[in-house]
Amino acid sequence: MKTPVLAGITALAITTFVGGLALAQSSGEVRSLRGPDIGSTNVVDDIHKQMEGRFVRNYRQQPPLVPHSIDQYQMDLRTNQCLSCHDWTVAGDRGAPTLSMTHYLDREGNQLDTVAGTRWFCNQCHVPQANAPALVDNTFAPSNASN
Repeated sequence: MKTPVLAGITALAITTFVGGLALAQSSGEVRSLRGPDIGSTNVVDDIHKQMEGRFVRNYRQQPPLVPHSIDQYQMDLRTNQCLSCHDWTVAGDRGAPTLSMTHYLDREGNQLDTVAGTRWFCNQCHVPQANAPALVDNTFAPSNASN
């Protein structure tokens, strides 16, 4: 009794697999959802260009936006290129804003001489500013804004 059932299930599985392969082969070329070929260069509209100067913060304790491009900045487990200008030891010489002292506190609140591991990847909170349209309608107004 078990052998015919097992043979039937095996035959069905093989038929489904072969049919799936045939369908996949006939579906044509695989294309990216983003449009052009992955090797091609995408042209960025002027509206999405990096803005000069600094934007004001919209709420208390908002992480500052980055007023320069970070396209070529290396940021991994061993290297953080942001710190070559913004670390407290070099910021004055480079004319760059110094990191907040909160970036030098560990999870228990102990003061460190280097940036805490929890603050190592700057682009978790800080993003480059750009003149780009909002992705979602937003009616946010800061609490101290006049009505």
